[in-house]
Amino acid sequence: MDQTLPHPAPHAHATPAPRPHAPDASTPHPRTSLPPALRHTATVLPVLPVVALLALLALPVPAGDGSGGTPADAFSALVVGCALVHVVRSARRPLTRSAAVVLGLPVVGIAAAACASSSAATGITGAARYLQVFVLVPAAVLVLIRDARQFRVLAWAFVGLALFQGALGVHQNLTGTGASYMGADIRAVGTFGPTDVMGMATVVSYGLIAALALAFRPRAPRQRAAALTCAGLLTVPLALSFSRGAWIATVAACGVVLLLAGARHALRAALVAVAAGVVLVAGLGLGSQLLQDRLTSITDVTDAPDQSVTDRYAMWAASVDMWRDHPVTGVGLKGFPEHRDSHASLALSSGSDTAGAGSEFRRQPLLSPHNMYLLVLGEQGLLGLLALAGSWLALLVCAVRGWARVRPRHGRSGAGGERLDCALAACGLLVWQLVDFMYADIGGPSTVLTAVALGGCAWWALRGRADDSAYGNGSSYGRGHSYGSGSSYEAGAPQAVAGVR
Repeated sequence: MDQTLPHPAPHAHATPAPRPHAPDASTPHPRTSLPPALRHTATVLPVLPVVALLALLALPVPAGDGSGGTPADAFSALVVGCALVHVVRSARRPLTRSAAVVLGLPVVGIAAAACASSSAATGITGAARYLQVFVLVPAAVLVLIRDARQFRVLAWAFVGLALFQGALGVHQNLTGTGASYMGADIRAVGTFGPTDVMGMATVVSYGLIAALALAFRPRAPRQRAAALTCAGLLTVPLALSFSRGAWIATVAACGVVLLLAGARHALRAALVAVAAGVVLVAGLGLGSQLLQDRLTSITDVTDAPDQSVTDRYAMWAASVDMWRDHPVTGVGLKGFPEHRDSHASLALSSGSDTAGAGSEFRRQPLLSPHNMYLLVLGEQGLLGLLALAGSWLALLVCAVRGWARVRPRHGRSGAGGERLDCALAACGLLVWQLVDFMYADIGGPSTVLTAVALGGCAWWALRGRADDSAYGNGSSYGRGHSYGSGSSYEAGAPQAVAGVR
């Protein structure tokens, strides 16, 4: 008798092939399988070019007028190249739409002012400098920083550079080997020399603000103690820089950091910083009389201004006159020195005297108005000022919005609160820069530091809201993020199904 073999049901379930599933909170990050030393190296490696760029600012600046290029300027091109390589390898969009708009906005005014320059060579040179400082290097730093840990590495690099330059500046003051000030070589300028007296003041101010912000990292007592100690120590070289503009900007920035950090912790940090400043400056008598005279001169800038303030007022007025003659695009990039004498009053001197710190006496020409906003207004017109200042203002607004998402509420700090120190550092550095631009402009070896700071602030301000949902302490391992560069193993990968029909 024939036996009919049973046929399989047409809809029998077959065991599907295993498919990669999305990692969850219990899935270990691939980096966690590495030894601790290698994990730390893997964390620092992407931001290492930026740290190396800051390290180059510790090298002595060649004697001259400070208008030439420096090794740090040349290395900044390598940093931009590293960012391009990372973009190509990751095969991902490097910037969000908001970041592209905010960082690309200055290009409009720069291009228009370059066309209005007196010569093509001047326009190209000026455009390259502005693009380097306000577009290319900040965008490269934004691309290379991937998470909060790398941002903290950059912040500590600011602190380390500030401690080195500050220690050298204090030594210059104590030994009389600094830049000339009131007939004595006691002005702390670090390795920047007398032609860039704002260089060390800028470095120390950045380091002080970064240290103060890092002191508010939750659940990191050792970092808080080290950061507060560094902030207190850095008040000494900042005072000995005799830079009124840096003092005003630092007070404003530190006030913002303390205000955003919260009243209780802010009061403690303020007391520690003030006590350290009093003990180290007043207690040791480091130029106390000259510091008092310098502080008093801040209130005398309108009643009895000195020659430096008089020159600054004359150049400010000249910049406004240049804008009135060319309201839209200005006189062109690097056009201020050429049009200065035809717009300045007779109160303007022929230059400023520089000496000391290993340099001979030199008459330094006045090539800028020492006010970034008026310099842009005179050389790039209203179009350039709106584009550049609008980009800075957008960065500040986005940074404050980012702080609002991570600030502690009702005394509790959630997962986002782990990055509170990053928010404070970004907001503080931006406030310092915007205030300092009222008394200074770009120029000199320390200019590339401004570009790096803007890039770090741009990472916090423009990183996107999706990063707030990342797992861990600001790590890129989380929802919508991939392992490494361009990996297809993402948290948003499709889930495996139990079977098929």
